[in-house]
Amino acid sequence: MKLRKVPTGWAEPLQPPPGYFGSEAGPPDETRRRLILDWAVNQRIASGWRVESRSETQAVMVRGQPVNHVLHAVLSLATCLLWVVVWLILIATNRVDRVALTVDARGDVVTVHAPAS
Repeated sequence: MKLRKVPTGWAEPLQPPPGYFGSEAGPPDETRRRLILDWAVNQRIASGWRVESRSETQAVMVRGQPVNHVLHAVLSLATCLLWVVVWLILIATNRVDRVALTVDARGDVVTVHAPAS
């Protein structure tokens, strides 16, 4: 199994500040867990991510765009295959990152990274 290099900004845990959602002791109820998930989603959105899907207990966030192969094929044909160089560079450097955010019973944000695509 090949380990991926962790991009900047992923090494820090994505947890709300202490006392952010109240000072009551014990595990958070469903409302507080939803608030914590909202906080985590807003933090990712501020970092350039977008929401792909969202439920009450989980959010899937995406960063990056897939390469539009049809557009690049048309551009390559229109420029007598000169655009192929740009297209190949985009294929080699482009990546789409996807994560699933959930809040566990203790109120911690659990982040699961999708395999590299």
